Amino acid sequence: MELSDYIRILRKSWLIIAAMTLIGLAAAAAYSFTRTPIYSSTSVVFVQSQAGSTVSDLTQGSNFAESRITTYVGLVKEPVVLDPVIRTLGLSSTADELGEQVTAASPLNSTLIRITVEDADPALAAEIANSLGTALAEAVERIDTPAGSDVSPIKLTRVRDALASSDAVSPNTPLNLSLGLLVGPALGIGVAVLRAVLDTKVRTPRDVAEITDRPIIGAIPHDPKAKERPLILKEDPLNPRSEAFRSLRTNLQFLEVDSGNTFVITSSISTEGKSTTAINLAIALADSGRRVALVDTDLRKPKVAEYLGIEGGTGLTDVLIGRARLGDVLLPWGDRSMHVLPAGRIPPNPSELLGSERMQKLMNALGEEFDVVLCDAPPLLPVTDAAVLTQWTSGAIMVVSVGRTTTHQLEAALGTLDTVGAKVTGLVLSMVPTKGADAYGYGYGYGYGAYLATPSKPVRAGRRGAASDEEPVGIRRRATADEKSFDDMLDPR
Repeated sequence: MELSDYIRILRKSWLIIAAMTLIGLAAAAAYSFTRTPIYSSTSVVFVQSQAGSTVSDLTQGSNFAESRITTYVGLVKEPVVLDPVIRTLGLSSTADELGEQVTAASPLNSTLIRITVEDADPALAAEIANSLGTALAEAVERIDTPAGSDVSPIKLTRVRDALASSDAVSPNTPLNLSLGLLVGPALGIGVAVLRAVLDTKVRTPRDVAEITDRPIIGAIPHDPKAKERPLILKEDPLNPRSEAFRSLRTNLQFLEVDSGNTFVITSSISTEGKSTTAINLAIALADSGRRVALVDTDLRKPKVAEYLGIEGGTGLTDVLIGRARLGDVLLPWGDRSMHVLPAGRIPPNPSELLGSERMQKLMNALGEEFDVVLCDAPPLLPVTDAAVLTQWTSGAIMVVSVGRTTTHQLEAALGTLDTVGAKVTGLVLSMVPTKGADAYGYGYGYGYGAYLATPSKPVRAGRRGAASDEEPVGIRRRATADEKSFDDMLDPR
């Protein structure tokens, strides 16, 4: 990942990092304020030699004392020293338990022994430290006195008494809070990076580029009210989402397609916005003066008729089985040069119908009559309908939902199209965030109201579809004149 990726991760996961920081501080504070304060006291014992009075004797005695320092330091935590202290002070702990409270050390090249005791009672800690110094001196004198002599060559003298401390050494609240402030954000950043590494969802164009070299021809911003207003170009033409569909229309018009003008609009999984993309793209193309045919080829869960508010009981299925004429079910919609072919009844064999020769003839007929033909097809992974349909069209347009579709699902869907030899014309990113770290490509600040005309008057539902009061004469006449040619191409006699 690049530096920009890490910055995006931090921006996106700032709540996690902030929460972990607060948790770290809270944990450190809870630990610090719930621990029993521990106080420390230290006594110092001086080790000296008692061997002779000459310089040579004193030197030998000093060397002997230094060689015994390590032994005396270790002796402090032994029962021979601890048990007398327990008896003298009347402690209830054992020698091992008391030894855990005691620390003894000697500075390098020194004959001083520092005895430190930690306890919840500062006065008791001082008493134990002083008693240990006395007990150590007595134990050394007893142990190191040679046989047949009454005087030990080594003498230990307590040179500093331990005093009760008013400041606790544990817990160290400032240090603990500082560690919590460092560890919390570090854990938060670690969690954020781990989530990003394990996240397989498509979130940026780079994720798509790592899977396919096909171009991204559109990016539709997320609209929280999309379910309430699926036909955004009709209901709010000044909305940034409407402008995104116009940009998609422009990009589609400039794509270099080998031949044909028929496209299958599909996705990897359901609920990626393919139906609303197909409908709004058809409206955008019709607004530009193109003659558009929108065909609902989703013969399992059709949505086009529902979204457009037209009768969908009779449609594509009836045409394919010869129950209805194409000219009777191909409905004009609105005051645009746009015709809609609903799905009709849901058949038991959708894939077979879409792959039939009659479907091929239907697509050829629509392709010759209209400038652009858009087919709203089912998702690729659950069923094979879209893959079968692509053999009768110029190419497929893949709708990819940002933050919902995984890279594995997109890769599998594209692999399905490659298997049947279908051409992927381009990809459309849907539900693109407009805020946050994953937002990109939006921020229209020029005010479309100053440049666009006032929205047209509401469209009224006609007898055969959502048509205006005065349907375009050219479209009505041409549709009527071509009804015979359509059906002749489907079933020539």
